[in-house]
Amino acid sequence: MTTSDTTRASILVEAVSGLRDAVQASVLPLSTPGQTSGLAVRKELLDQLDDYVLPRLRSIDAPLLAVVGGSTGAGKSTLVNSIVGARVSRSGVLRPTTTSPVLVHHPQDERWFADQRILPSLARVTGGPGEEGQPGTVRLVASSTLPAGMALLDAPDIDSVVQANRELASQLLSAADLWLFVTTAARYADAVPWDLLRTAAERGTAVAIVLDRIAPEAVDEIRPHLASMLREQGLPTAPIFTVPESDLTSEGFLPAESMGRLKAWLDALASDSRARAVVVSQTLRGAMGSLTGRTASLAQASDEQAAAARGLVAAAADNYDRATEGVKDGMTDGTLLRGEVLARWQEFVGTGEFFRQIESTLSKWRDKITASIKGQPAPAENLGEALQSGVANLLVSHATAASADTAREWRRLPGGEALLASHPELAKPSPDFNPRVEAMVRQWQGEVFDIVRSEGGNRRTNARIAAYGVNAIGLFLMLVSFAATGGLTGAEVGIAGGTSVLAQRVLEAIFGDQAVREMAAKARRSLLEHVETLYAEEQDRYAVAVATVGDTAQQSAALHAAAARVHEVNG
Repeated sequence: MTTSDTTRASILVEAVSGLRDAVQASVLPLSTPGQTSGLAVRKELLDQLDDYVLPRLRSIDAPLLAVVGGSTGAGKSTLVNSIVGARVSRSGVLRPTTTSPVLVHHPQDERWFADQRILPSLARVTGGPGEEGQPGTVRLVASSTLPAGMALLDAPDIDSVVQANRELASQLLSAADLWLFVTTAARYADAVPWDLLRTAAERGTAVAIVLDRIAPEAVDEIRPHLASMLREQGLPTAPIFTVPESDLTSEGFLPAESMGRLKAWLDALASDSRARAVVVSQTLRGAMGSLTGRTASLAQASDEQAAAARGLVAAAADNYDRATEGVKDGMTDGTLLRGEVLARWQEFVGTGEFFRQIESTLSKWRDKITASIKGQPAPAENLGEALQSGVANLLVSHATAASADTAREWRRLPGGEALLASHPELAKPSPDFNPRVEAMVRQWQGEVFDIVRSEGGNRRTNARIAAYGVNAIGLFLMLVSFAATGGLTGAEVGIAGGTSVLAQRVLEAIFGDQAVREMAAKARRSLLEHVETLYAEEQDRYAVAVATVGDTAQQSAALHAAAARVHEVNG
């Protein structure tokens, strides 16, 4: 290999490693329609990158690995034992027989397989075929009868009754330079193997077919049909080797003459470095070519995740926006001037007789309230508490609705139900929400009193403020801030309307009508700003919950960029 070839190979390894890192970093935590298929693609990509593409790119001259795979009872282990001429893999009638893979190599090639160069997720063990295979292991067997330059790996059944065996078989096939597919005359048209054969065709994997245990008189009928099926599935050049039904030798091997053509082909492949390079090049080129499309599929699943995450966050934002609008409406539609506030206002201005004379003129109302305030002290504290309680209840009510509505929407949105199950507290306001609301309303009331103080621009105004008291004037300003009566009906409209008009007239007499309008607007604006801050903190809980599953927003771009880099370097 020339220096330029070495440099290009190094750059390609770096690019593929970058793609591998991007795939590894991609997370698909939300229950979206494409989550299952996306996770499958992610696992397949990682397996093939770790088990084949990167090891092969880093060691292009390593021995060719032929993975012997096939259906249950096809005779894979017997075939491997017969090729090697030793009982290296357990065979028999009990299923499954091969529970952990067996890798047979020439002693000279041990260094290529003893470390984690390929199949890094499987631990290496040694031992005889009679020992029970251990999950997560590959058993290494050295054999001088197998030519140097080629290794055989006996894989579990692709249709095993044990799911872990099926998954491992699929993983091992992705690690192969050559897939030696073993089937029988009775099983060659089964659906499961053809699903994997189509995958091999899509990825450009070199495939050879072994038609095992076939009656000699059936060869001329079955072989053409099998060849036709291979052509239809994109494998027109896959060689077909027939192994006729025959009695096993006393050692349990196939007779040499029954597999002569297959053995000769394997020996020739092992001994011819150029032939091996052709097979390796075909499979590696196919694997590299499939990376872009499969990465795009994973990126699509990632986009779906990001859209789901955005949808969940947006649902919370919409509900808290509606809650804010609800509070804004409640501040001006008269909602805050009913019930307890009206009762405390009655106490504030004097007797019940005052409200029974609601049809009286405004001057009489003003005289009444003036006389009340200038006489004995009015219970302003009760009115202040009523206003505080009314505002707090308004905020809590809308926040409770926002959290409940968000929880209901999350249960029907992709990924929301599982996320809500992990964060059930999101179905209602924060545990400390009510105390925070009360503290905020008290703070706002203090700001209203500050507004009153700041408007005392001259001695006359200050004197009028002093006559009523800052707190009383502040309560009047709060009432005026909630002046509209759109939410009230019947007698309440007259009472609340009269309340706000009377309070406004008193304020206008002190500050002037323009100043009162500005003060009321400032008080409303201040309260709404506090509400927005408070609700934003509540809304952030949902964004934080979504963020706990991982940042999916940038995954797709990272995957596309990494795949494009590989394509650019690979040419």
